[in-house]
Amino acid sequence: MATKPTNEEIAEILEQIADLLEVQDANPFRIQAYRNGAETVRTANDSIAKVAREQGEAPLQALPNIGKGIARLINSFVGNGHSAVLQRLQGESVPGQIFTQVPGIGEKLAQRIARELNISTLEELEQAAHDGRLQRVEGFGSKRVRNIRVSLAGLLSTAARRARRRAGSEKEPREQPDVAMVLDVDKEYRRKAESDQLQKIAPRRFNPEGEAWLPILHTERDDWDFTALYSNTAQAHKLDKTHDWVVLYYERDGTEDQATVVTETQGPLEGKRVVRGREAECRRLYKQEQVAA
Repeated sequence: MATKPTNEEIAEILEQIADLLEVQDANPFRIQAYRNGAETVRTANDSIAKVAREQGEAPLQALPNIGKGIARLINSFVGNGHSAVLQRLQGESVPGQIFTQVPGIGEKLAQRIARELNISTLEELEQAAHDGRLQRVEGFGSKRVRNIRVSLAGLLSTAARRARRRAGSEKEPREQPDVAMVLDVDKEYRRKAESDQLQKIAPRRFNPEGEAWLPILHTERDDWDFTALYSNTAQAHKLDKTHDWVVLYYERDGTEDQATVVTETQGPLEGKRVVRGREAECRRLYKQEQVAA
């Protein structure tokens, strides 16, 4: 009996990603990388899924045309049955997926947390578990919240971080583009979206008519590959921010992460575009620009 997913199924995921990138006018070298990776997986003698489950990402990277990013994607697809990259390109990113790592939180509860609390990291979940917000979410009584606090303490402990680094799932230090670069991509995206210069996709979430309304941008800065889209979360729709909040996914040399850029509504940065979680860096940047002017 063939190990699931089969090599053919993994190759098809890589080819779907390549096809979507091509339709969306992405970097041709990035498109070809996925196609080459698909061919390597399809023609491999061994079960790629078996290798990933037993040995992780390292042996996958030893295969021709399989770099860090594709190896991580394959490992994730083998482990949980879906590809965040593919979902993102389809406009169908599942909110709160990371919360399913916590014992006692399934997919429905994870999505409810992301939707109602508008959070996206384990660190933010830990804070919500301690400040009372999590207990106000349906399905989270005091006992469950206490258990989640204990689980998160282990997941986020220094020892656990070291273990994840040894396993290759977390790097130290974590590389990221500077805020000036992120804000520049945000500016390019909003300018091109407003002037109708971008390919549009039809997100499956909050879009019963199947309308292709969501502009998508693929661009590069200093070897970083960026994908930018307006936020299609429940919170963005609720607050009428679907054309203000911009989510930027970035990748370089196997490092993948995301940032959200919004228009600040209060404080010293009111009216300015700000990268969430990096407000101090934004303040310094705007102050430098003011001095230079």
